[in-house]
Amino acid sequence: MAKADDFRDTQMAFAAHIRDPKNAPKPDGIEDRRMAIYRDLFFNNLKSLLSNMFPVLKKLHSDEAWSRMIRRFMVVHRAKTPYFLQLPQEFLAFLQNGYEMTDDDFPFLLELAHYEYAELALSVSEAENELGDVDPDGDLLQQAPVKSELAWTLAYQYPVHRISTDFQPEQPGELPTYLAVYRDNDDKVGFLELNPVTAGLLDAIENNEQAETGEALLRGLAAQANYPDVEAFVQHGAAALQEMRQLDILTGARRPA
Repeated sequence: MAKADDFRDTQMAFAAHIRDPKNAPKPDGIEDRRMAIYRDLFFNNLKSLLSNMFPVLKKLHSDEAWSRMIRRFMVVHRAKTPYFLQLPQEFLAFLQNGYEMTDDDFPFLLELAHYEYAELALSVSEAENELGDVDPDGDLLQQAPVKSELAWTLAYQYPVHRISTDFQPEQPGELPTYLAVYRDNDDKVGFLELNPVTAGLLDAIENNEQAETGEALLRGLAAQANYPDVEAFVQHGAAALQEMRQLDILTGARRPA
């Protein structure tokens, strides 16, 4: 039993040192040259993985700043899963709950990380659309439009889809940024920038428990907005519905019972 306890203690010390070599001493009896191989291997692999998973976030940081963030992730975060495909979710959880923002951090850091995570999560999502009672060529106005399970409507204070090394907003936009992030039938992930009306339309489609027609949903939105020309509103909405079907954000329309 004593040997098992000693081995467990060595394992714990080994893991602690890998995560935080400056503050956690390496296990006794292990040559530092050998230990350094593991230190570098774990850190560099994790850094490489997260760099590929959050490419824009990585590009915006210097290598030193990015390395500090990865090291902090290793030190303070306790992952709930060992699967690489769920690593983006773990890193996002760290940024949201375990990372202490400083004045040097980008104000859009959390929103950009969430947007990049959403693209990754959609690319590996196992969700499937049930198409048994859906007509892909159905009338989107006279029947009930159906939203894809692989399309998410997201809202941000910053235009996260435009952020790059050349565009780094310091203040939130005057209006929220609405995006439909989706995976099409060819398994390609894309996004469609929405306005408040089309974002509201997608939300209404997703929560359309009464299976109202697309036209009924549009007329309801027009009434909520006190839009003066309801017929024009419906025509614009019909064009938006067609575009979303072409992008596979909508799978079609519900066939009548």
